[in-house]
Amino acid sequence: MSQINPLTRRAALQRLGDGFGGLALATMLSEATASSRQTARTPNSLPKAKAVIQLYMHGGPSHVDLLDPKPMLNKFHDTPPPGEVADDEKRTKNLMGSPFQFKKCGSSGLEFSEIQPWVSQHADEIAVVRSMFTEHRNHEQAIWMAQTGLTVAGRPTLGSWITYGLGSENQNLPGFVALPDPKGQSVDGVRNWSSGWLPPQYQGTVFREQGSPVLHLEPSKPRTQALTNGRLRLLKQLNQMHMAERAGELELEARINTFEMAGRMQLAATDALDLSQETQETQKLYGLDNPTTKSYGTRCLMARRLVERGVRFVSLFMAGQPWDTHSKNNTQTKACCDRTDLPIGGLLTDLKRRGLLDSTLILWGGEFGRTPGAQQSNKQIEFGRDHHPYGFSVWMAGGGIKGGQAYGATDDFGYRAIEKRTQTANLHATILHLLGLDHEILTYHHNGRDERLTDLYDTKILKELIA
Repeated sequence: MSQINPLTRRAALQRLGDGFGGLALATMLSEATASSRQTARTPNSLPKAKAVIQLYMHGGPSHVDLLDPKPMLNKFHDTPPPGEVADDEKRTKNLMGSPFQFKKCGSSGLEFSEIQPWVSQHADEIAVVRSMFTEHRNHEQAIWMAQTGLTVAGRPTLGSWITYGLGSENQNLPGFVALPDPKGQSVDGVRNWSSGWLPPQYQGTVFREQGSPVLHLEPSKPRTQALTNGRLRLLKQLNQMHMAERAGELELEARINTFEMAGRMQLAATDALDLSQETQETQKLYGLDNPTTKSYGTRCLMARRLVERGVRFVSLFMAGQPWDTHSKNNTQTKACCDRTDLPIGGLLTDLKRRGLLDSTLILWGGEFGRTPGAQQSNKQIEFGRDHHPYGFSVWMAGGGIKGGQAYGATDDFGYRAIEKRTQTANLHATILHLLGLDHEILTYHHNGRDERLTDLYDTKILKELIA
């Protein structure tokens, strides 16, 4: 009599075929799975914000054209810069004033460029940090600093740290969602939402703007509920057996968690991202009726619907690095605002009227700013601006932020941060504080030491920004 070989997990999965997302639905009723570690956790202190929407502007927006008016730059336009503000790498020549007018906005009188007519309507909810500086003038290293706190690759991003610290309020959706541009990947790609050496379950989950929001949620062929339930029970048993033999393998846990999350998302993600449920007025508010603003506006509206349902951190990205205006600075900067300003203004308006702005922190900014001097070549008709790490601007709104203020300052030409100089670690510590997390307590043991987001820096919370 021939021996009957036991059915292995691999063989069973090969027979089960596609539809892993559906197979995972059984875990919706299980409290003992590893994914339960992403349930909402108690913050270290009373939080002012529950969620963050990060509007990341790849390439480095020009602070002197958008958020940091410099009359002296215009006064001395096309003249050599003073020695104390000359570019130390000799890449730029004469000073270049901004062609855009600045105006005082709101009751606070906070100044914004004329090419931000919609965001500027929320001046009294916005705090602009004009004194940011960073440690590298190359895109990748500066992105790593902005996203992970150091100029080295492979560390966890801000969204991963927050999800690790707070967990998720909705077990049917990821705690951290990335919304990339359907036109192409941003510079540094998936590392923009990587969990680094944190457990993989804390990395960002990509949701798509077009088509099915998450790939492979549904089986390719319909099946009966009885068949589905049987597959679910079998897969659950196989996963438990497989994990029992491989305790402590975090990537395996994360993979199983991903399948389980996919099952739960069958019932939640499609509904959460069904923008047809929104009124025409709301869709127009985000610019979905305009080809220029439709793509970014769609992702802004998706972000609102996600935080509304308990997602902790949502990051929006643009293809490539459109703010990298080495040539045609004025034209390209305005084009970026044309794509994003109305949708962001709509997001702020919508969050406020729904009572969500108080609990949702909005973070806008890139990896650095642009030079006050012109980057030029004989072939250029319109000059550009080069990378500028020594002084630039970001802004925050909602989520416990005291709006209507400019924090810190650069010099008269926008070259160096000179007043209330703000390093990235201070910004990160303040964001964590607003979420009720202590940046010194939020650690993860790695390579023999307790690492943190604000590692290596003598960090302070920017208390003047907090309402």
